[in-house]
Amino acid sequence: MPNYTISDIVDNPSNQRRLYGFEGKIARIDLTTGAISMVDTYKYVPKYVGGRMIINRIAYDELPAGVGPFDEANKFIYMTGPTTGTGIPAGGRSAACSIGCSNSPEQYTWGNIGGWFATELKYAGYDGLIIEGKAPKPSFIKIEDDDISIEDASELWGERVHRSQSLLEEKYGHEFKSMVIGPAGENLVRLASITTGNDCVFAKGGFGAVWGSKNLKAITVRGSGIVAPADIAKLEHLRATMNEPSMRPSPILHLDAIGVPGIEFEAHYDRGNVSCSPGCNQHCNALLIDGVSAFGPERQNHIEKCVSICAFDYRSDLPSPIGQFWPTLRNYCAPCKLLGRDFPAPDFDDPNFEGQARVIKPDIYDFWATDYEGGTIVNDLCNEYGIDKWEIIVWFCTWLSACKKEGLLDDLDLGCASEPDPMNQEFMKEFITNMVYRKGRIGNIFAEGMARAIRELGYDRFGESIYHGRFSQELDGKRLDIPVSFEAAWGQSVHWQGRGYEGSVEKPTWLASCIINMTNTRDAQTVEHFHGIYDDYAAALADPYHSPELLGHIIHTQNYAEIKDSVMSCEWQSPDPRWPEMESLMYQAATGYDITPEELDEAAFRSKLLFRAILIRNHGRCRRQEIDSIWRCMCIPDSWGEVADWQLFNEMVDLYYERRGWDLETGWPYRETYERYGLADVADDMERLGLLPERPAERWSDYGEPPFVQFVENRKLEPDYEG
Repeated sequence: MPNYTISDIVDNPSNQRRLYGFEGKIARIDLTTGAISMVDTYKYVPKYVGGRMIINRIAYDELPAGVGPFDEANKFIYMTGPTTGTGIPAGGRSAACSIGCSNSPEQYTWGNIGGWFATELKYAGYDGLIIEGKAPKPSFIKIEDDDISIEDASELWGERVHRSQSLLEEKYGHEFKSMVIGPAGENLVRLASITTGNDCVFAKGGFGAVWGSKNLKAITVRGSGIVAPADIAKLEHLRATMNEPSMRPSPILHLDAIGVPGIEFEAHYDRGNVSCSPGCNQHCNALLIDGVSAFGPERQNHIEKCVSICAFDYRSDLPSPIGQFWPTLRNYCAPCKLLGRDFPAPDFDDPNFEGQARVIKPDIYDFWATDYEGGTIVNDLCNEYGIDKWEIIVWFCTWLSACKKEGLLDDLDLGCASEPDPMNQEFMKEFITNMVYRKGRIGNIFAEGMARAIRELGYDRFGESIYHGRFSQELDGKRLDIPVSFEAAWGQSVHWQGRGYEGSVEKPTWLASCIINMTNTRDAQTVEHFHGIYDDYAAALADPYHSPELLGHIIHTQNYAEIKDSVMSCEWQSPDPRWPEMESLMYQAATGYDITPEELDEAAFRSKLLFRAILIRNHGRCRRQEIDSIWRCMCIPDSWGEVADWQLFNEMVDLYYERRGWDLETGWPYRETYERYGLADVADDMERLGLLPERPAERWSDYGEPPFVQFVENRKLEPDYEG
């Protein structure tokens, strides 16, 4: 096995030493001029590891302040990782970053995706792509080994996602793997996604609309090469042990517990037979068998994920076992295990079994009852048009239901002939079609995404009016009012934040999720689910605002997100609290470079600093901006009727910033923080721009007043109102 040191790679100007797991080339494709050139991957690895870490370095160097998502100067930067194509579990995943358009305000953001595209790109000889410029007409990129061309997409433009994939396969062969956009991306719908051939998506950043703004319909690739891992023995060890059966559910939850009758669900789903990328042994996606099509009488199969379930039934939120976020070493379960395969019994001899197995009862919302066919239609509309089903199901459909029940839609014309209801098939077909094709005033308004649509319609009424249909099972059915809009930070919907969708979590967990999302630019909980250790749970529960253990786990969660999107693993494989060396072993098996967990963590700090520097330089990110963005949802009662405390939350942010080496007043990193992680050039840039703070003589503590939040009572309750 080759065993390299970092000096072999970085200090060797001839680059005669090469890491396994990398092809050595990143293709730069200028859609405006048609020019194609290559960037040497070894400018970046192993210092920037791979994937999202490399992207952040390129984006810092190449995306100046002032660039918007639909500007020709915006870039779509896509990278695989060193494990991609090697057969290491989850190694088929990949990452991308760009100036996003779904977030509010528009900011640099990120995404990750499964599928076979990344592996095929590696087989063709490329570690990644830098897509820049704008094609003069609808186009797609065809890659076949050394041959990269920009092709006419007139036959594809206007086609839905699956038809676009099929047309490319019919023309070039099944061996070609593609990423495509649907009509939503073509029409610059801000929640447009990019989809691979097995329905994995870049959804959260609005990257489909970024492609649409560049007249880019698809990228299709076939490669005849191979990706050789450095160490076959380590690869075999990983395949035998990653996600092995002792990753037990804690506790076992049945699907009927989340409001979907288990027998009915089983009749329509084949559970645990679909993985999102080659080489993965997780198989956590669900295959919907013989599904209903939204576009005709034909039946079809869908690959669906966790949020899809809520389209079928949303009477209650999802239950949350404590061990899902605070596992013990003997009972650990990633969140998607609810959709996974069968498991052995939990380890009942675990002394902490009772505590970690406790399930927090979900809030009752009564948005819509079981409707298998209606839910299938909603999922199919999202899949085929290429739009983010999280925003449709978690935000639009819940908003629609809440507004309807509160009488807010009585005088609002949504531009549809059918009665507005989230499970009214005809309404959903018409409404989403109008949005995708920007038909009429309402279609154009909602094509801008929920955050912007609510403000256009009237924020006080359609954002802050109270929904009276939420009841807490933890408080024996007490009504806990919540706004009709499930909005959190950066124009994204709530997710694991103590209220709303997947909100049934206790204060330490929802505070952690809010810190994670506050310092991001989008809903980060798809790859940054908070992970702690049960041994620290009691201390975090006792004083969540000041718990050093909780803060440590927050940073650990964020760093692991960078690692997962760079080594290339996924949320369900990583991190494994029983096996902290797993990701470094993956990197070693793929590359032959003997990286340690500590070096990976250092690289994650470095990548997070680059991300922070981009936000500060390009978008004016500061402490007050991000606290103001997160504060609204923290003023909504959690399942115990508790809200955040302004003073205490600011003290928590202080402690978090100090751990990160950021200035308390501005949230900007100090020079020594940049230099500690090998980013002296970034510190120099920030100093020239006046964005490098000096350490204050005294501790800053002027938090000011909290942003004004007012939830509006929109109608008088009758005395006998019951849930």
